[in-house]
Amino acid sequence: MTDRPLTLMAVHAHPDDEATGTGGVLARYAAEGIRTVLVTCTDGGCGDGPGGVKPGDPGHDPAAVAAMRRRELEASCEVLGVSDLETLDYADSGMIGWPSNEAPGSFWQTPVEKGAAQLAELMRHYRPDVVVTYDENGFYGHPDHIQAHRITMAALEMTELTPKVYWTTMPHSMLRRFGEAMREFHEDLPQPEPDPEPEPAPDPAEADAMTEIGLPDDEVTTWVDTTAFSGRKFDALAAHASQGDNIFFLKMGKERFGDLMGTETFVRVQDATGAALPEKDLFAGLR
Repeated sequence: MTDRPLTLMAVHAHPDDEATGTGGVLARYAAEGIRTVLVTCTDGGCGDGPGGVKPGDPGHDPAAVAAMRRRELEASCEVLGVSDLETLDYADSGMIGWPSNEAPGSFWQTPVEKGAAQLAELMRHYRPDVVVTYDENGFYGHPDHIQAHRITMAALEMTELTPKVYWTTMPHSMLRRFGEAMREFHEDLPQPEPDPEPEPAPDPAEADAMTEIGLPDDEVTTWVDTTAFSGRKFDALAAHASQGDNIFFLKMGKERFGDLMGTETFVRVQDATGAALPEKDLFAGLR
């Protein structure tokens, strides 16, 4: 036995990602006395600037945006009760296909070994029992999300730690619910192939694209009830006020948000506990 507290480490790409995919578990486990460590890989400099000015437009200053987003990130962590915030401070690479993808010093251009070495040092320091990051596609193909996945998995190999490791995901049933909500608010989200039988048959190209977003419900290994903390998750997202135009969930209000976001879902990819699947707790088998 050890006096070291159980520790969750979440590795995310940008400020605000911590709230979108893991705000519920960060708040829940912090409230349960578990140490929560957030690693944010980029500075968020490709986000919106004051007044909603977009990257590449006159008046957009990536350094100023990064400083603003750091303050918002700290506010979000306070709402969620995050114990420790670590930032790797790579330059935001922007969305796929943006010129910033090729910028020297951007996270996407950083050798995986370099980023992994930095993260491995943090892992050795905090010795997390549970590590959470994205899948190989970064959930939806964002370069920085993909790179966060790559450095996390490489860092785990470097450290030879044996924590439980999870990738964030979304079951197709939840994607459909989000799609309905987004259409209600005049947004657009591609829909997964209906389970169990498609009716009518989806467009083949659309179906192929959807295979990279989320998972069929029966492939989701871990369903964590965070209903009691959905209000904190909403407030954490709201702390990233400068990016409000890009955060659809804020448009629906706290009550509707809680209805849709009361469960966070993951796929378990590494485990030394033998905890049975499916599971309802990232720390199943550890306490």
